[in-house]
Amino acid sequence: MIAVELVKLVRSRRTWATIALIDALPALVAVLLAVTDLGPRPGTGPAFLSAVLTDGTLFPLAALAIVLPLFLPIAVAVTAGEAIAGEAQQGTLRYVLVRPVGRTRLLVAKLISIMAFVVLTVLVVAATAYVLGVLLLGNESVTATGPASVSGSSMSTPELVGRTLLALGYAMLCMLGVAAVALFLSTVAQSPLGAALGTMALLVASTLLLTLDAADVLRPYLPTRYWLAFVDLFRDPILWRDVLRGVALQGVYVVVFLGAAWANFMTKDVTD
Repeated sequence: MIAVELVKLVRSRRTWATIALIDALPALVAVLLAVTDLGPRPGTGPAFLSAVLTDGTLFPLAALAIVLPLFLPIAVAVTAGEAIAGEAQQGTLRYVLVRPVGRTRLLVAKLISIMAFVVLTVLVVAATAYVLGVLLLGNESVTATGPASVSGSSMSTPELVGRTLLALGYAMLCMLGVAAVALFLSTVAQSPLGAALGTMALLVASTLLLTLDAADVLRPYLPTRYWLAFVDLFRDPILWRDVLRGVALQGVYVVVFLGAAWANFMTKDVTD
């Protein structure tokens, strides 16, 4: 069942079209930076974007900061929202369950397929950003003293690679939290659009509440609170506090909403 879902994912034109659209924005930003040689002032704009003019090897991190707050979550919400609700809407869910395929196994297969989409998207964005960063923006600081951390100290190439992999893994975990919410709503909603919109409503509300002083008491529990904490992995020394809090928070969202999705799907009356 898992293999079937992965094959469907890879063969789907929509998968690659979505990845291409997500990848297009960082690519456009790289071209504009290379042509104009104008970047945002330090402390403004997406993380790392002010540093990539002198060190293109940091552009994968800037690309991650560009797509993480909005474009990647939307894609994950749409993909996960269709997992169960899409099958039900097309009338294929009952026929899938008629086979010797347990509901738990189907749910696990759908989740693995969703996370495969996340991993594929993040890796494509990071690889494209690295190539464009080196080709268009250069890597002068790497050949001299090493790439600079957020704190201003230099990093060796192995340090940069290791921290970048940690950042990518952290971003994938954050998107697993989004996938868990959307998958739960996919077992509840009558249409994939409803599941996707419900997920996006939660994320938009979370982002809005983060800007309100009156919502201080809620901030530590909002799903988007620590999404950009991966920046702290590039400080010297690494600031682990928000990163670990983000890991713990996303872990709670994953456990709670995947548990709710499983409980609801196991008792769901499938008639379509």
